[in-house]
Amino acid sequence: MSPLFESRRSKFLELRLRRKGSGVPFSPKPGMDPLFEKCPRCGKAVSKLDWYKGLNVCPGCGLHRPITAYQRLSMLLDSGTFREINASLTGRDPLQFPGYREKTRGLHQRTGLGEAVVTATGKIDGMPLVVAVMDSRFLMGSMGVAVGEKVARAARYAQKKKLPLMIFCASGGARMQEGILSLMQMAKTAAAIEEFQRAGGLYIACLTNPTTGGVSASFAMLGDITLAEPGALIGFAGPRVIEQTIGQKLPEGFQRAEFLQDHGFVDAVVPRGALRDTLGQLLSLHGRKR
Repeated sequence: MSPLFESRRSKFLELRLRRKGSGVPFSPKPGMDPLFEKCPRCGKAVSKLDWYKGLNVCPGCGLHRPITAYQRLSMLLDSGTFREINASLTGRDPLQFPGYREKTRGLHQRTGLGEAVVTATGKIDGMPLVVAVMDSRFLMGSMGVAVGEKVARAARYAQKKKLPLMIFCASGGARMQEGILSLMQMAKTAAAIEEFQRAGGLYIACLTNPTTGGVSASFAMLGDITLAEPGALIGFAGPRVIEQTIGQKLPEGFQRAEFLQDHGFVDAVVPRGALRDTLGQLLSLHGRKR
């Protein structure tokens, strides 16, 4: 295949996917067929179109690759119901950490995100809710002051409007560039969630890969109902850190979603393609009127 034809074919596919709303830029690696991308787990060559149609889930082994916050919201919410809240709330540099300002500015330009979480209102099967979605492209979804504030505000807004709250967690933990101020968000978000629940609010947490550190030790584990995506890594410290600390080999699949479900920490492991229907059923069962 001539380089010119290959380049044009790659560009055509990228434009086709963008028109369909994937928003995923396409840049094939040298020597790789630009129409296909290899699954990092099973090695299966999957077409870009199949990745898109399958919601970024491998048709061979079921690997759930990360998706962006806006992709997830588009996948879940009824058409035309999305309304972002607190979009202008972004982090600062309270400790004047070297390079932090430049890094967040660059991430904002590359991802279009103001912070590592997007909060919004919308409807699923006609039932309104407040939803927060963490995006691992922004500093691994780490929780700083702005992330904690947006989550807390989402909980307070849901309480005020008497709406259910849904949070998709995807985080490497607290943000070291903001020091103790980052760790304070654990208490703030937990308190906001508890106040919301005491007022009778329904909180559904969905743990995606990875959910770790300060997020797993705060609002991620406080759901009235806790769901997880298949294979998601969930825990405070990583498996290697734990093994080094206790000097023992951990069980197979330790800290994966399926292991946590077997041990009572997760209510259900739900594949991405079934998540919208599952959430619709849960909202309906809890008396949320259409």
